[in-house]
Amino acid sequence: MQDNVMSMNLPLSQMSEIQAQMKTLEHIQIAPNPMTVNQANSVNFTDVISQSLNSVDLQGKEASALMTAVDTGKSDDLVGAMVASQKASLSFAALVQVRNKLLTAYDDVMKMPV
Repeated sequence: MQDNVMSMNLPLSQMSEIQAQMKTLEHIQIAPNPMTVNQANSVNFTDVISQSLNSVDLQGKEASALMTAVDTGKSDDLVGAMVASQKASLSFAALVQVRNKLLTAYDDVMKMPV
């Protein structure tokens, strides 16, 4: 019986500690989101897409080089080569999905009545 009382007091004491921590954190102000775009810090869409394409291409080339090194016996890091290959594959698949969404959005805009 005494164990049950002790186990019930433990969550209550933890809750009071959390409430005390929350009261001390109430006065902290959260900084604005740095990802918001304003006039002084605008983002160029072409640059973002170009950087993404270059990044995906670079990942693919690195994965290919690692796989070639393993195939020719210059490297024993099969796991690293496979991980790099999977990363390149995932980034390419994500890029294709973004492309598909952009094309769908473009088609939707073109089908809008004027």
